[in-house]
Amino acid sequence: MRTINKITILFTLFVAVFQVGAQEIIPEKEPVKKEPVQQGRKRIDGIIATVGDYNILDSDIDKSFLEMASQGVSIKDFTRCQMLGKLMEEKLFAHQATQDSVVVKDEEIKEKMNGQMEYMVEQLRSMEAVVKYFHKKDEDDLRSELYDVLKTQKLASEMQNKIVDGIQITPEETKNFFKKIPEADKPTIGTELEIAQIVITPKVTQVEKDAVINKLKEIKQEVLNGASFTTKAVLYTQDPGSRSSGGFYKINKKTPFVKEFKDVAFSLQEGEISEPFETEFGFHIIYLEKIKGLDLELRHILMIPKVTDEALKEAKEKAQLIKKRIEDKEITFAEAARTMSDEKETRQNGGQLINPKTQDTHFELTKMDAEMYSEVSGLKDGQISNVILTDDPRAGKKYKILTVTNRIDEHVADFSKDYTKIRELALKEKQINAIAKWTEEKIKETYIKINGEYQKCDFLYNWLKK
Repeated sequence: MRTINKITILFTLFVAVFQVGAQEIIPEKEPVKKEPVQQGRKRIDGIIATVGDYNILDSDIDKSFLEMASQGVSIKDFTRCQMLGKLMEEKLFAHQATQDSVVVKDEEIKEKMNGQMEYMVEQLRSMEAVVKYFHKKDEDDLRSELYDVLKTQKLASEMQNKIVDGIQITPEETKNFFKKIPEADKPTIGTELEIAQIVITPKVTQVEKDAVINKLKEIKQEVLNGASFTTKAVLYTQDPGSRSSGGFYKINKKTPFVKEFKDVAFSLQEGEISEPFETEFGFHIIYLEKIKGLDLELRHILMIPKVTDEALKEAKEKAQLIKKRIEDKEITFAEAARTMSDEKETRQNGGQLINPKTQDTHFELTKMDAEMYSEVSGLKDGQISNVILTDDPRAGKKYKILTVTNRIDEHVADFSKDYTKIRELALKEKQINAIAKWTEEKIKETYIKINGEYQKCDFLYNWLKK
């Protein structure tokens, strides 16, 4: 699998270093690898490299190792030279982004920073512990540095997106990519399942709906009287994806929001608050902050009507009845899904689920989320699961029945069977090559200086311009 591993390693080089919160912080860290640079010497912190408008300190390498270790990433085979090369790539992307007038919003950076700070405090139990963990003098010092790091990362990320934007892969290129992989190196595809489900949603009474509608109207009136919509969203919205940002979203016509939501959003004027309206997720009100060209900047509050115990009982009994009818062969699973499931996205195709990561029907067993894995890993083909109660923070409580419609055992990658996965690998390689070519060209025209012992490093790119 050397070919695939090379692609994966190269792609990883373009991932930002400082991503606190991706994994649980691990206090026990591997020792920072300092070879081959300055071995046996006491290092004095200072500028070791300059890329365009950005300086890199010797301590930045230590911080990068610290972050990798805190995310559970092994650093034992990663040298300081490799880390410096990685940091210089990030700075080159960020520098060029500023040259190309790529704009990143302070609001977005602050939102991400606040989220990461909250996560770190949750993990280490106090802000004092977080400040100590990152060797900062106080919280403001930590926030200032984290903000700068996140802004640089965001600029670098936007620049990379700009480089690969529009790159596509043809079937012929995909075929040629697969042909280049030696037989002994072809990747192994893990066991995959095709899964279908039937969803039964408890019915919400009009009384509960009216209670939510009236509360949203009350909130709207309070905002019109001077209250902060942002504060109200933090307090009341049941949308976990936007609660921390005060219900904020930036959308356009192509943003994958439900139709009812977009219809209301695009009917509003700047500063206007909608009346309560219903989607499959519950009831909303939208406050349209700004219209920027084709984009809307808005805030919303989602409230989900309560489901009574009686409604839950009725939904469970209905799901159990459907399960029995399928097991008694009165009706097939697909027919039951088409006629009785409350999930419109899967109803038409017999309940068949689409993998959101690959957009096909295959779910690799080892890459499933933990909840789905526990539900289907023990099912045989055609076997039906028990009636399962799910409680989605956004969609509320529902009952579902699952079945495995097809099981594809672990196998060496096959072009026809695994075309989607192979195509993604081919596209990734093409994007990596485009970024590598861009990097080599920009190094030639960008001011770059490397100081001291780091001039002896053997870099992936020609940073020394020899």
